[in-house]
Amino acid sequence: MARRPRFGKKLFKAIVPILLIVVVAAAIALGSIVYGITRPPRQSYLVTPESFSQISGSALKVTDETWRNRDDSVARGWLLRGAEGAPAVVLLHRYGGDRSWLFNLGIKISETTNFTILWPDLRGHGQNPPISSTGFGNLEGDDLVAAVDFLRTVKGDGQRPLVGQAVGVYGVELGAYAALEAASHDTRVKVLVLDSIPSNPDDRVNASVIGEVGLSNPVLLSMARIATRIYFLGRYENKSSCELAKKLKSQRVLLLAGADNSSLRDSTVSLVKCFPDPANLETKLDLPLTGFTLSSATGEQGEGYDRPVIDFFNKNLQ
Repeated sequence: MARRPRFGKKLFKAIVPILLIVVVAAAIALGSIVYGITRPPRQSYLVTPESFSQISGSALKVTDETWRNRDDSVARGWLLRGAEGAPAVVLLHRYGGDRSWLFNLGIKISETTNFTILWPDLRGHGQNPPISSTGFGNLEGDDLVAAVDFLRTVKGDGQRPLVGQAVGVYGVELGAYAALEAASHDTRVKVLVLDSIPSNPDDRVNASVIGEVGLSNPVLLSMARIATRIYFLGRYENKSSCELAKKLKSQRVLLLAGADNSSLRDSTVSLVKCFPDPANLETKLDLPLTGFTLSSATGEQGEGYDRPVIDFFNKNLQ
């Protein structure tokens, strides 16, 4: 009888180091995954104001601007000044994109409306970003509010405020979630065009993990979400898009979705019932192309997508 406890102790002592190694290896692996997904893929800008001017032959008065976010971090974006007193439109790209992905759309909005256009890089995105990691939508809503604050400081030629009272926001996926989050508590955002919006930040984390490791394992995804929350040290909230939509006041909303990403189409379609006033909502949910793949669209395809967006801003921001 005396041998069994000793054998058990020996077995326990032999297993503990193995378990510790497994736990440490798992923690390192999860840390590596979280580090990777919070730093989205970055590449050269598809187009810049300078390269666009060389191709088109037109001289664009687009400036490279910086301002401070609400947490005192640095934000940056391109600014195209419109008519003094006219509205402004802010364009927010998807996860893994950057401001250049929506440059052509912004130029078209400007040419049609003479609105001021702002293209920010979302945090963690673009070349050599001033903020190294994304917030998966938890911080980007406040960043958009800071961008609206910045627009209010821009002066026209007569040193009067350049931008009028109305601001519209176009957002794709991560950008759409950020736009909805900001509009839920900042009524200066009057018009929203939301394309392929995820159900919540956890969905964006899941998609990023699957893209990073190539696996869709429920246990791995759950552990990665927990590790992501630890990484953000209490600054991670998993607010649903539906919860945010219910908080809107009188904002006009155009909801876009298509077949190029089925999961985002499903989450966008399910959002329709969440808006408090159906009279303020328009939908186009069977598009052949969405902003998720707009950067690779042909000229004709892009024009078919851009025109309803431009018309919606022109009609509702004037």
